[in-house]
Amino acid sequence: MKLDIITPKQIYFSGEVTSVTLPGTSGFFTVWENHAALISSLVKGKISFSVDKKETELNIEGGFAEISKNLVTVCLELVDERA
Repeated sequence: MKLDIITPKQIYFSGEVTSVTLPGTSGFFTVWENHAALISSLVKGKISFSVDKKETELNIEGGFAEISKNLVTVCLELVDERA
């Protein structure tokens, strides 16, 4: 599936991932291929995603995510790479 992480200043990441874990308002949730359509607000926490068995973590302050047809779009104010 494709993951796009977008901030007001740039497209931070765009590429194919195996999974992505997000800090939703009701708790962390993981998105896999063929996940049901969903829109969720995000809270302060960590996003993690896996590309070719390599895990990447990012600290976020909040935002929202839209999942639809194997595309995960994450919109954030700020990305902090010091995970």
